[in-house]
Amino acid sequence: MAALLVAASQMAGAQEWENLFNGKNLKGWKQMAGNAKYKVENGIIVGTATDTKFNSFLATTKNYGDFILEFEFLTEDINSGVQIRSHKDPARNVVYGYQFEIDPAPRAWSGGIYDEARRLWLYRMTENEPARSAYRPGWNSARIEAVGNSIRTWVNGIPCSNLLDDADKDGFIALQVHLVKKEQLGARIMWKNIRILTKDVEKYRTPMDVPVVNNLNNVLTEKEIAQGWKLLFNGRDSEGWQSARQTGTFPAEGWTIEDGILSVNKGDGGESTGGGDIITTRRYGNFILKAEFKLTPGANSGIKYFVDPETNKGAGSAIGCEFQVLDDKLHPDAKLGVKGNRTLGSLYDLIPAPKGEWESYTIDGWQRAMIVVNGKHVEHWLNGHKLLEYERDNQMWNALVAYSKYRGWPNFGNAAEGYILLQDHGDRVSYRNIKILEL
Repeated sequence: MAALLVAASQMAGAQEWENLFNGKNLKGWKQMAGNAKYKVENGIIVGTATDTKFNSFLATTKNYGDFILEFEFLTEDINSGVQIRSHKDPARNVVYGYQFEIDPAPRAWSGGIYDEARRLWLYRMTENEPARSAYRPGWNSARIEAVGNSIRTWVNGIPCSNLLDDADKDGFIALQVHLVKKEQLGARIMWKNIRILTKDVEKYRTPMDVPVVNNLNNVLTEKEIAQGWKLLFNGRDSEGWQSARQTGTFPAEGWTIEDGILSVNKGDGGESTGGGDIITTRRYGNFILKAEFKLTPGANSGIKYFVDPETNKGAGSAIGCEFQVLDDKLHPDAKLGVKGNRTLGSLYDLIPAPKGEWESYTIDGWQRAMIVVNGKHVEHWLNGHKLLEYERDNQMWNALVAYSKYRGWPNFGNAAEGYILLQDHGDRVSYRNIKILEL
């Protein structure tokens, strides 16, 4: 044991850490955006909330690419964060980029990764529930490892986020004071012992075994491959997909594949009136399906499963259980149905998705859908949050179907297997990172 401790000490000593804060003044830092006050007190950077409209940032004057960053933080119950690989948009006078979340609220998402002023949440702590207990009142320690496309975080030594993303390779580091309500004016957030390692970073990375959010386009991680995941869309061509109406062929128009993205193009807003729905070339039974989708304003589409293309030979879409893909804010379908059962993430016309944090999506951002089918049990997930679950092929399920638009389709939703479908509803919607794990 003594030899191990000596070796660990020598390794730690070999690391060439650089102090980003000298403990005396704000040399090497400058404020960007917002009106919060930053000052140094007793070797601590203190940010005081004075702004009810804009987030404020104290940024390094240098940019950093690959690094390990460590610091300690304390918040007086206000939201905050530390930006990495970030930038300033002069046109909007805002800072954007990756943010290590500091969240003292009951939600407890400290250590999560947010994309400030751009794509919003990238790694919610619903992805890694045990880490929600990592934050504690008082001083907390943080570690961020940003190496290549990998960004990983720790709070008080507990692994939190494990993200693969390639939006930014470098940028500044910044300390955020979040905008506050009037009653929170004067609240403070504090940082100390801020240091960074930029040499031999790969050598000093910490092992981590928590769920990965993989935002790399149409790429499986080594762990996913080992687990048996398969890409349903290779990013290059239509292999694995076919028209729901003319099986064996892919639509000649209405769908495009470009830059690793599969898109249904804008039409007249009708069901299957353009290129038509597309389905997989084989059926699936028990599985976990993941797909990312990007809406356009007012768009409607859907991801269907247990699809039988022979069921509906008339007008409209092929029949199957549907994970609703919809711009709830602008498409009228969100207000139809019963109690919101046609909103984003709902089991269309059957079970509504509840309201919650996951609703904060941006039209120009990618959303992550997941459908889990294990026998008669089914789950819908959106952006790392389980929206709903249900049991099919029983009396309660059949009664639910009997009061829906699917009541005329025999044995709806009860098949042991079926095709997976991407819907053409006459609006432009894009898909990528479509992958499946058969259970």
